Amino acid sequence: MSSAPAAHRLEVRHLQLARAVLAAIAAAMITFSPDHSAPLGLSVFSGFAIAVALVFFIAAALVYPAGARGGAIVLGALSILAGMVASAQPLRSEFTFFAVVLVWALSTGVVEAILGLRARRALRDAHVGADAASVRQRSDARDALTIGILGVLLAIGLAVVPVQYVLRYTVAEAHQTFTLTGITIGVGIFGAYAAIVAVYLAIAAFSPRKDAEPSPDPAADSAASDEHSGGAA
Repeated sequence: MSSAPAAHRLEVRHLQLARAVLAAIAAAMITFSPDHSAPLGLSVFSGFAIAVALVFFIAAALVYPAGARGGAIVLGALSILAGMVASAQPLRSEFTFFAVVLVWALSTGVVEAILGLRARRALRDAHVGADAASVRQRSDARDALTIGILGVLLAIGLAVVPVQYVLRYTVAEAHQTFTLTGITIGVGIFGAYAAIVAVYLAIAAFSPRKDAEPSPDPAADSAASDEHSGGAA
């Protein structure tokens, strides 16, 4: 009797799917909440960051082989640190939201972008072929670079929003006056980032991993041609 197959290691796409789910939850909580205040933004971000950190730590043990776990550990450490600061009740303010989320987005974005660039460079320098494993590695490197760039863009978006910004405007048709504040914009920007990341990583996780196309076999082609010629004669 043959033995049961060994359990497979988790793959990068499982990490991508877990991050997509967490980002989608964060985006939904912000989108469907009428309150875009600092406490709400920090609550959503802290839960998101801590959960993402746990996913990275699990991935470091179950997804990446020994010697390639440093990136996931660094990203997990940065995320859990940001999440813990954001969850501290005495520190919850508009300035804290902008500072913590901006620093987290910039630091994790730069780290992930560097990891993606280094992976692409290593594959290029190694002159890898078109086998299935190499195709997956190129795709994973591209996805890491893209998510890193999105993190940097989130940091830039938060940096250009004045924390104390206040704009009061009236909608004549509704006979109501509304107030647009910097924190409302900042929380909205984070929600938009989370939505984009959720969609991108979900697509990446569910994209089929194509196997390499078999290289042509001249001998087989020659035999098939001879057989065809013989049949025609």
